[in-house]
Amino acid sequence: MHRLSNAARIIGLLSLAVALAACSAIKLGYNTLPQMGGWWLDGYLDLNDDQEQRIREDLARLQQWHRREELPKLAGLLQRAERMVGGEFTAQEACAVVPDLRARLLALAERAEPAAVTLALGLSAEQLAQLERKYRKNNREYRKDWIELPAGELREKRFKQFLDRAETIYGRLDGPQREMLRSQAERTVFNAGTNLQERQRRQQDILQGLRKIAGQPVSLSDARSVVHGLLERGLQSPDQRYRDYQEALFQEACRNVAAVHQSTTPQQRQSAVRRLRAYQRDLEELAAEP
Repeated sequence: MHRLSNAARIIGLLSLAVALAACSAIKLGYNTLPQMGGWWLDGYLDLNDDQEQRIREDLARLQQWHRREELPKLAGLLQRAERMVGGEFTAQEACAVVPDLRARLLALAERAEPAAVTLALGLSAEQLAQLERKYRKNNREYRKDWIELPAGELREKRFKQFLDRAETIYGRLDGPQREMLRSQAERTVFNAGTNLQERQRRQQDILQGLRKIAGQPVSLSDARSVVHGLLERGLQSPDQRYRDYQEALFQEACRNVAAVHQSTTPQQRQSAVRRLRAYQRDLEELAAEP
């Protein structure tokens, strides 16, 4: 569940929703999404009482739709992944699931867009200043956490990320498997500086777009056009170099996932099947809730 008033809140909600599909605390996280989303947005925008109440109501309606329409589709994607991890698959087959996941993100973003427009129109100059300050703070933290790290520490951090993700699905990896992950982390095309540049581009795009409509005498049609544009550019960067970099990351991830899977034992694959099946049950139970 991406990163809802502007592209930032939409993308944040998307990221949260997707993350919940791969989280052991999925039920708790999903059911508290309206509250969590409200708190998250308040940290960026310092919402007033009326805005916060409306946001939580909007998120609750969005969640109701998502529970009914999208959770069964996400469960279907997990079922597809379960079949894959039970046997063999290539990097190309791993990447084949990406368009379906993107389609689910787009559907959620489109559903969230009307609420985004309403909130964007009601933002004040002070709230936009708060958003800008929050962006600067986040960027300082990102530089500290990623860019200012010595090269060795950065490689170790990436290795631990790779390891945590793999062991979440397959269970504990052995020594040679860990060395494979370490090699992957050392060869990665990941570039924290490139990521920061894209973050800053999106932040400036959002601030500029919001300043055109927040508290301004604009038509609803114009406001919708601005927010829709922010959303589109948030989901697909207009920077061709960044899109090329992002595609390289996707392809690398698919190769890495396939290579790790090829190294797994029958027991590890059964562990992966059980884990993904448990996630499916969680989503099916959530979808059945009123």
